[in-house]
Amino acid sequence: MASALTLKVLDEIGRDIVAGTIPAGSVLLLDDLIERTGVSRTVARDAVKVLEAQGLVLPRRHVGIEVLGAERWDHLSENVVRWRLDSPQRLDVLHEISQVRSSIEPLAAGLAAANATAEQRQVIDEAALGMQHTGAIPDLEAYLAHDIVFHRTLLQASGNPMLASLAYLVERVLDARTHHHLMPERPNEEAIRLHRRVAEAIAVGDAAAARARMRAIVTEAVDAVDEMVSEPLS
Repeated sequence: MASALTLKVLDEIGRDIVAGTIPAGSVLLLDDLIERTGVSRTVARDAVKVLEAQGLVLPRRHVGIEVLGAERWDHLSENVVRWRLDSPQRLDVLHEISQVRSSIEPLAAGLAAANATAEQRQVIDEAALGMQHTGAIPDLEAYLAHDIVFHRTLLQASGNPMLASLAYLVERVLDARTHHHLMPERPNEEAIRLHRRVAEAIAVGDAAAARARMRAIVTEAVDAVDEMVSEPLS
């Protein structure tokens, strides 16, 4: 596991690369990173190794550390997703993730109706109820917590480890919409109702209904993001 110092350096440099503050084509020197961050050579090297693994940099012998363009990044890396959501590219990333959600979540909902354990069905149902209660107050932080549990558990309940491994994408997009003030002051009532209906379909094992209702949820999310993309960031 990377040390706290390594993670700090990784976060600082990674954010700057993704935001374009350190542009593609730049060549960094390890000594410059050490001076900039005040860490040891070992810590700086460890951070560079992680950045290299995620496609952001490429160390070149006798040259330095080349900063790579976005076409080389690992766009499914949790770090890259997080940094992009915190950057001026935020709305584009929300749009991209929403498109991915429209493919994977209806599929996962149908599979969850067939494969979810009794405990997972209960967690999904309680999360949907929690969204209903906190959305009515409204308490957006509590609402977000229930929303994340709902979608994470649904993907896990699909029984497909690949789908379950993408839960962090949904969590990141939900978190970003709330914490970057891209959610309405009061959550969409129709979206809340649809979450309840997905939970009900999963509870009774109705895969077709679960897929259709989840498709309606992600369609609403895609439409909301598309509307935001069409407007300039404040």
